[in-house]
Amino acid sequence: MKWNYIRVLAAVTGSVTLITLLGAYALACSYVYLAPSLPALDALRNVELQVPLRVYTRGGALIAQIGEQRRIPVSYEQIPELVKHAFLAAEDERFFEHHGIDYFGVVRAVLIDVVSGEKTQGASTITMQAARNMFLNLDKTVRRKLQETFVTYRMEREFTKQEIFGLYLNVIFFGQRAYGVAAAAEAFFGKPLDKLDVAEAATIAGVPKAPSRYNPIVDPELATQRRGYVLRRMRELGFIDAATAEAANKEPMQARAHAPLFDVEAPYVAEMARLELRQRFGANAESAGYKVYTTIDGRLQAAANRAVRIGLIEYDRRHGWRGPAGHVDLPAHGEPDFDDLVDEYASIGNLAPAIVESVAAKSVRAYVKILGSVQIEWDGLSWARKAARNDALGPVPQNAGQLLARGDVIYVVADDAGHAQLGQIPEAQSALVALDPNDGSIVALVGGFDYFTNKYNRVTQARRLPGSGFKPFLYSAALENGFTPATTLLDAPIVLEGNGTEEAWRPENSARAFGGPTRLRDALVHSRNLVSIRVLKAIGIPTAIDYISRFGFDPRSMPHDLTLALGTLEATPLDVAAGYAVFANGGYRVAPFFIDRIEDASGQVVWHAMPRRVCPQCDSSDGDTAAAGTPLQVSDTTHGEPQPLKPEEIAPRVISAQNAYVMTDMMADVIRRGTGRRALALGRSDIAGKTGTTNEAKDTWFNGFTPNLVATVWVGFDQERPLGEGEEGSRTALPIWIQFMREALKGVPEQHRPMPEGLVTLRISPDTGTLVSAENPDGVPEIFMASHLPAAADADSGSQGPQGPASSEPIF
Repeated sequence: MKWNYIRVLAAVTGSVTLITLLGAYALACSYVYLAPSLPALDALRNVELQVPLRVYTRGGALIAQIGEQRRIPVSYEQIPELVKHAFLAAEDERFFEHHGIDYFGVVRAVLIDVVSGEKTQGASTITMQAARNMFLNLDKTVRRKLQETFVTYRMEREFTKQEIFGLYLNVIFFGQRAYGVAAAAEAFFGKPLDKLDVAEAATIAGVPKAPSRYNPIVDPELATQRRGYVLRRMRELGFIDAATAEAANKEPMQARAHAPLFDVEAPYVAEMARLELRQRFGANAESAGYKVYTTIDGRLQAAANRAVRIGLIEYDRRHGWRGPAGHVDLPAHGEPDFDDLVDEYASIGNLAPAIVESVAAKSVRAYVKILGSVQIEWDGLSWARKAARNDALGPVPQNAGQLLARGDVIYVVADDAGHAQLGQIPEAQSALVALDPNDGSIVALVGGFDYFTNKYNRVTQARRLPGSGFKPFLYSAALENGFTPATTLLDAPIVLEGNGTEEAWRPENSARAFGGPTRLRDALVHSRNLVSIRVLKAIGIPTAIDYISRFGFDPRSMPHDLTLALGTLEATPLDVAAGYAVFANGGYRVAPFFIDRIEDASGQVVWHAMPRRVCPQCDSSDGDTAAAGTPLQVSDTTHGEPQPLKPEEIAPRVISAQNAYVMTDMMADVIRRGTGRRALALGRSDIAGKTGTTNEAKDTWFNGFTPNLVATVWVGFDQERPLGEGEEGSRTALPIWIQFMREALKGVPEQHRPMPEGLVTLRISPDTGTLVSAENPDGVPEIFMASHLPAAADADSGSQGPQGPASSEPIF
């Protein structure tokens, strides 16, 4: 028997040895066979994750992340210990002990599955999951399992445990398009990774085992059960104590879908950046980890968003209440599930959806999405006169019951204190763009009331008529062709005969009144259409078009007739703002741009802007000529330090400094005593600008500036129609501009551009525009170019008119 035992033992040992050798041989053959399909060592070391495009302000604040996969790469050191412990407890408690394959875990999983009779335990380690997610597919085949084993072995040799764990937490899929633990924290809880509590960390750690089953948004009940398991394992492993585990397990599941977090709301800019990146680097650039740093100023962008929304809501209120957005049936007894009911409606701009809970005589109680119950007092309701036909309004409401009923779905502007005002989604739209006139960098851009309901970017895509906002360009051409601010023209009816197929044109002033003889300055201040037509007629349409194209307007877009004087060319708000920048910076043309630089995934700058900058000291026409080819020093407004400028980096002068100064002074008068006088509320003397209103008020504008900031605001309907009786640029666009500039200029001292050489100040008669003596008490000061001086008044009668520009037709 002893001999037989030895023989059996030898046979078993030999069999095991043979099987082991055969297995090793098979494994070696498998490796040789599969080696060409395995990732190379360089590929392991240079892992390229699909990282979304990120767009930032110039100060580094996040505007947006764009891509098919939501991923926020974080280093191992940036991951909180709580999160690491939760994943170790949920997925691989022996991760730091094994070498990629946990044989003890495999045996345990097999035994548990055999005892239970079903597959309840997995044996994949964190390294194996990382290998699978980074380099392989999810096919359940022997080939893929072998590939996974070989890649796991390579990873354990090439990476430290910390590097593998960090990679795993960046590549694992969680559902909701979220890849990586940081993106999951944002997608499920709307938090950065370091703000997660124990329950939230355990919830997220429980998802990767089966993202479709344990997704806390899709199935909160299953996710809660899975969270309980993770918390129990964390307690058993000593990561948390029993009291912490029990408290976390009792917390209700708070997960819900969250949009990607951002620091600054500028979705129109983000979309512009996406399109620009695709154009430069191809369609795959959106997932290659590029970072786009824009020229947007976060503080000014927030001010622009607020100004546009408040301005449109105020305009909309003037035109009546169109009724609730919908209605839901609420039970007579019991507490309705308001969260589910209101979830069907999205927030739009600064308007939040709400459901009316109760209506009192002079107030309404409503449930607001996210905020909960709020109170709407009478001052937030009483504006809502019902809209009638032909822009008429119904009677003033006497009580809240005339407006709303329980169950009505409304939109409100609400604060965190529980106060709200009734609102409605505006039908009109607006655009605001602000730029630095010294280099053209765009510092704020709002393309409409809400990007997510209408992605049409009116700043760059809407070609509308500038109306009277075009007149400064025409008047600048007039100054260049012999006119002065004191030139007197007749503000009186004018009839232009048709050509046989068209009726005669009888243009009018907006107020349908006539001022008689009017100085050019006053014509601009009060926006006199008839004077502008006479100016254009005097200097000639070809001359005007040639000159105005210096401001960046396409000559082909300008009508070759006298309607040009009323701003009938098509231009975007960005075009108009760039034109006004020429006045603001003293006569130089700058090209608007919004991207400062682009970095790749490794942080290397792959593109940066090279804008032409305003450099008065570089301008030979100002009497300060630099040696040819010598770099010139100019202040860099972005970095605040002198930078050398080459000739090709200098913005070209397109109008004289004298012309720009006189036009700016005339537009400052528009603020002081003209159509823009509402802007006096800013309490500043360094602002200038011009309103714009087209025929029937289909387009309304305000274009204004200081020496270092230009802002253009447009208000109108996408499908062109009149804005209504009494609506014009000074009432619709100017309040938005004021709201924006109030914040933009906060803490900024007044700045005045010095008067250039070649200008003189003389006293003139306010009636005739002719020179008067310094002792004349009725005289007013006026600025003239030294080359274009007015005639002196007759000493006795003071009746001699100014010498206007040569013209074959009378203009006075």
